[in-house]
Amino acid sequence: MEETMVKSYVQKSLEEWKEDILQVLEEIEKEYEEIAQELKVYSYKYGITKQVIQSTVNEEIIEKIREMYHKPFEENYNQLKEYIRDLEEKKRVFQMFIQKIDEVNRKESAKITTF
Repeated sequence: MEETMVKSYVQKSLEEWKEDILQVLEEIEKEYEEIAQELKVYSYKYGITKQVIQSTVNEEIIEKIREMYHKPFEENYNQLKEYIRDLEEKKRVFQMFIQKIDEVNRKESAKITTF
């Protein structure tokens, strides 16, 4: 009986921790979606300016477009891509926490049912 109480306490503690981690994952997911949308916008902006540059023959105008739009859009796009990679890594790491907690809880449940 005492063994069952200890196991239940362990499982309860792990479930509470899992809930905290799920909240962190939810925040990461929200941020990921926002950054993904922003990345999409800059992808379009970068692509459009690239096409306009390719269709323009006047070097002065091309240089102005590159300076005003193309280079800043490219820089933002690359920064957002890097940021999204970081968020993907965070999601992967915190999902591992969930998997490991679930594994331990399954083992603990199996121990309880054998008593």
